[in-house]
Amino acid sequence: MKIRDLFQTQAQTISFEFFPPKTPEDVDVLFDRMRELRALGPSFISVTYGAGGSTRRNTIDLVCRMQEEVGIVAMAHLTCVGHSQTELREVLRELQDRGVENLMCLRGDPPQGETTFVPTPDGFSHAAQLVTLARSLDDFSIGVAGYPEPHPECADKALDLRHLKEKVDRGADFVTTQLFFDNSDYFDFCRRARDVGIKTRIIPGIWPITNYKQIVRVAKMCGATIPEALRRKLEPVADDTQAVFEVGVEWSWRQCEELLAGGAPGIHFYTLNRSLATQRIFERLRHSSVRSLLPGITKAA
Repeated sequence: MKIRDLFQTQAQTISFEFFPPKTPEDVDVLFDRMRELRALGPSFISVTYGAGGSTRRNTIDLVCRMQEEVGIVAMAHLTCVGHSQTELREVLRELQDRGVENLMCLRGDPPQGETTFVPTPDGFSHAAQLVTLARSLDDFSIGVAGYPEPHPECADKALDLRHLKEKVDRGADFVTTQLFFDNSDYFDFCRRARDVGIKTRIIPGIWPITNYKQIVRVAKMCGATIPEALRRKLEPVADDTQAVFEVGVEWSWRQCEELLAGGAPGIHFYTLNRSLATQRIFERLRHSSVRSLLPGITKAA
């Protein structure tokens, strides 16, 4: 099923993002966690794509297996990094041949050890070009990324929105945001997007914090701000894994509750291939004022 078709019957969706494990043993663990999260009633899941196509095979295989074995609508990520246009066409045709109908089109981050993005010869410089190619080859349901806080390579909010609108105008069906920790950034982003004519769904991306050093590094890399109120909660317990986990769950739960109550069209969870934090957030949402908004929450209650 195409994700855009889900939107016809689900005013708000829940979705989970995973990355391809490196070993067969880790794949087995991931599928165990997938089945745990399946009970929460997700609308769809997505699988990331390594820099330079380093997990190309695993991404495609995992998406197909998740659809077949777990019975969840799945979306494959695809990036421009390290690929020529010919190679991208090959990947898209393989996805098409294997029945993958949903695609997240991204420019992608520079490979590890590099600080700037350099297109491959005969490759693409922007995700909008990848959207155009994908749309020309098949009727994929296409998602793209949006930045509540501007992309770290584009400090100009207006220009960043013009880049997003170009992706939507070229055929993207919905937007999933980069992680953020202040909901006012998301709601402001949505208002500005509507003002420039972006009418597609903008699904907020939530990262439940489980490791302080990791989130500081990731936030810096993707241009996200850790609010001072959250930092004051995390810094005193930075070396206490369980305490950081509890702070992260509490903060994400409150984010989700406010987002859903404020009309956000669902939540996209960056799971980091873990299930416990997401499960704990759902436990709290089951008993909150927004429990009736998401079908999965009602079903699991």
